[in-house]
Amino acid sequence: MNRDLLKNIRCFILDMDGTIYLGSRVFDFTIPFLSALTASGREYLFLTNNSSLSAADYVKKLERLGIPAGKNGVITSGDATIEHLKNAGLTRVFLMGTESLMNDFKHNGFTLTDDKPAAVVLGFDTTITYEKIRTANDLLLSGTPFYATHPDLVCPYLPHPIPDTGAMIKMFEASSGVSPIVIGKPNAPMASAIMRRYGYSLDEIAMVGDRLYTDVKFGLNNGFASILVLSGETDSAMLGESGIAPDHVFSDIGEMGRILGIGP
Repeated sequence: MNRDLLKNIRCFILDMDGTIYLGSRVFDFTIPFLSALTASGREYLFLTNNSSLSAADYVKKLERLGIPAGKNGVITSGDATIEHLKNAGLTRVFLMGTESLMNDFKHNGFTLTDDKPAAVVLGFDTTITYEKIRTANDLLLSGTPFYATHPDLVCPYLPHPIPDTGAMIKMFEASSGVSPIVIGKPNAPMASAIMRRYGYSLDEIAMVGDRLYTDVKFGLNNGFASILVLSGETDSAMLGESGIAPDHVFSDIGEMGRILGIGP
């Protein structure tokens, strides 16, 4: 692999958990890579399917971890969901989400209600209760449209992964027979939100992440470069068995930076 690889990329879209940190542990190669990337004249954007925190809260988390958020900051599946629903005129919703996500929806002009909402929205709700589940299920069985922020089955965590929105989707599909429109990676609404917000062309973007079915497929499905790093969920055996072919594979972003000539 040579240093001309991906030479036209202006912006590296970086997944967070499993790519630049794991839980609360920042990888040793993260800060040197980001500094070298900036020094090379390229930009980076942090992108996460985890909708339990707002973009502003993620920036604060990154700062606490000593990670510079970069010029373009953070975009979450919650941000993309808000944009998608506003464009569709669906601003009266029953939302299953954390306080951070609920505040983000309210700040963007949404009415959060269980009284004849225009949509049921499922985020990564770490505060979910049986009452919320039952209310959502009743609304779905009554014909209310169903949206979910992202499809991840589990969230990386130590010592073991924890159930994420994708697992909750399966629960609602089993109880109501209704499948949601899913906004986040690897789906087109998330890509559309990035293109509208930041103005990059497809050949100027590379998606970097540790998950095959979200990060890698996000690039493959939407026409920009896909880079898999083996520092998180996916290992070499999983890659070989998946039938998914990333454009490029590296052990981590540190190795990627060194091979591309944008790392120490």
